[in-house]
Amino acid sequence: MEPHLGLRGKKLGFLVSMICTTGFLLFGYDQGVMSGIITSKEFNHTLPETNDDSTMQGFVTAIYEVGCLAGAILVLFIGESLGRRRSIMTGASIMIVGVIIQITTFLGHQPLAQFVVGRIVMGIGNGMNTSSIPTYQAECASTKNRGLLICIEGGSIAFGTLISYWLNYGMSFTNNDLVWRFPIAFQIIFAVILILGMKVLPESPRWLLSKDRDEEGTRVIAILNDEPINSAKTQLEKRVILDSMMATGEIGQGKTHFRDLMTNGKTQHLRRCILGASSQIMQQIGGCNAVIYYFPILFQESIGQTREMSLIMGGVNMIVYAIFATVSWFIIEKAGRRKLFLWGTVGQMTSMFITFACLIPGDAGSAKGAAAGLFLYIASFGATWLPLPWLYPAEINPLKTRGMANAVSTINNWLFNFCVVMITPILIERIGWGTYLFFGAINACFLPIIYLFYPETKNRSLEEIDIIFAKGFDEQISYVKAARDLPLLTAEQIEEHAIRYGFITAGEKGQDVFVEDVKSD
Repeated sequence: MEPHLGLRGKKLGFLVSMICTTGFLLFGYDQGVMSGIITSKEFNHTLPETNDDSTMQGFVTAIYEVGCLAGAILVLFIGESLGRRRSIMTGASIMIVGVIIQITTFLGHQPLAQFVVGRIVMGIGNGMNTSSIPTYQAECASTKNRGLLICIEGGSIAFGTLISYWLNYGMSFTNNDLVWRFPIAFQIIFAVILILGMKVLPESPRWLLSKDRDEEGTRVIAILNDEPINSAKTQLEKRVILDSMMATGEIGQGKTHFRDLMTNGKTQHLRRCILGASSQIMQQIGGCNAVIYYFPILFQESIGQTREMSLIMGGVNMIVYAIFATVSWFIIEKAGRRKLFLWGTVGQMTSMFITFACLIPGDAGSAKGAAAGLFLYIASFGATWLPLPWLYPAEINPLKTRGMANAVSTINNWLFNFCVVMITPILIERIGWGTYLFFGAINACFLPIIYLFYPETKNRSLEEIDIIFAKGFDEQISYVKAARDLPLLTAEQIEEHAIRYGFITAGEKGQDVFVEDVKSD
């Protein structure tokens, strides 16, 4: 068989994006699947501890995030050694094991313990995938398509959640154990596609070059660009990547160490790691999973609907979610990251305040306004905060620390995800409408952080972003201002700036390749 199914250029790039999207489709599916089964009588019969116990329901749902946290930590320590592809394939395989453990749970055989173990194991696999897939996609994508492709990837979370909601609704009519066993087992299909797809895809060229696998890395660059190996464009892109590695101390040092994340200076590893991680933290504490995981429960408990109507409304909400998740695909490279972060925050804050205000009277008419608030929230979230925290850490961090920094970001995602999912049913039970006031106030706190500290990265190559931080440090200006003042650079100009800021010497520029008249992609 020909390598990569004989695909090159755009066709190979499309396959890379399709398989990466499948990984996040699986992530989204699993994010929504528990919401429709956690209160079903069939599930509660098999796991009686969850029956009418909001704390135990929260625990069984949220323990998955503990597994995801463990998986992200695993990538932090072994991800750079495994590589992007093997990390993803390992994660998908572990998820299949976790699914099998869950669906073989039976009453009378320690069902709660077994189901919890299955949730944790599956979480470990998903944590590995969500730490590795955005990095792999970013390192294989061209500059002009990177934002779009990772937004599509992030947006597929909504479509996965949509599938799980409506599958849950359909299976609710079977009135047997298939109500919960089949939706959980269905995840295996996505995991198998992910494994088989990764087997035929190339490794990240940037990872290969960072491991001194020069020939393989150059070949992958050529295949992704549909160019000959010795073409000027291939060699220029390779040299720019190597220049970036030299600037961040990657060349000749082999394994990246955790202490590398703690450095500042011209490379600003620590600041960039914090920027990426903070976007993931804010995504979670903004209340997204309080709505996504528990939408049917919110409708039952806060708005007073029947379980069947709550499932239907949950499915409709997910349709809205999926539709608005596509909005970022069309505007990400025009509006940029900063504006979408800010617009999304205002939308989420307003939505939570509307929901809070409409729940105070406690009558049916006002409750409809609360429902409208939840729909507005999921629309705002889907169009902005859903994809952006998966894109921003993958592009803001330099090659040397990108894998580890992205894992740190994902660790924070799952850590705060767990906290929010665990406390939401308890908050709704104890303080009711105050839950939405709480999340609205948290969203208001995001605005100054984003405005003051988040530099714009739209239309920038990954290596160009290194120059932004060198400029800000060297000129002692805000990194937001540095990004605003720095014009878009060609590959040759990136090399010139690398010399200016002392990343490489003039003698190292173009020492192995003569480049003439290379057109940018």
